Amino acid sequence: MEGPDFAIVYSAGISGAFLQRGITTFREAADYVGRLPYGRNADKTDLATVFSDGCGTCSTKHALLKVLANENDFDGLKLMVGIFKMNHNNTPAVAGTLGKYGLDHIPEAHCYLRYNRGIFDHTFSNVQLDFVADLMEEQEIEPLQITDWKVAYHKAFINKWLAGDPQIVFSAVEIWAIREQCIRDLSV
Repeated sequence: MEGPDFAIVYSAGISGAFLQRGITTFREAADYVGRLPYGRNADKTDLATVFSDGCGTCSTKHALLKVLANENDFDGLKLMVGIFKMNHNNTPAVAGTLGKYGLDHIPEAHCYLRYNRGIFDHTFSNVQLDFVADLMEEQEIEPLQITDWKVAYHKAFINKWLAGDPQIVFSAVEIWAIREQCIRDLSV
């Protein structure tokens, strides 16, 4: 499925930052963002740190692209957060950590874009996460929700997941710590 595209015509804000880099269309912007390394940003409340840090997460990269669409009055692009079963098949880099703790999977909150029923994920340049088959739930969010709201949503889901599976011997705090190690595994 072909992804969204439009000319960047707004000259300030995030649009201006892309234009300063010679990037003039949404597809070029998505390609640029996708090529940036995966890594946490110094301040994810300021999406321009994707440029200054030279990296981004699923949240900051896709929120940045959603803001770009908003600034250019491009309708139909949705910023999504989905909870998927992160496992050794869809995220091979976390296999060692999950195996160490005897977990088949761990719920992970992942941001991506939806457009015309297609899913577009620009998190990694060299790996395409195959998370769709393992998606447990999803909802549309606004760019500002990638910070505290997303963390609270993710932690609430983990609590619900643990309550539904008494065989898991870890607490929510322990699961979050294991998840943090998985994120570090992705940043290598």
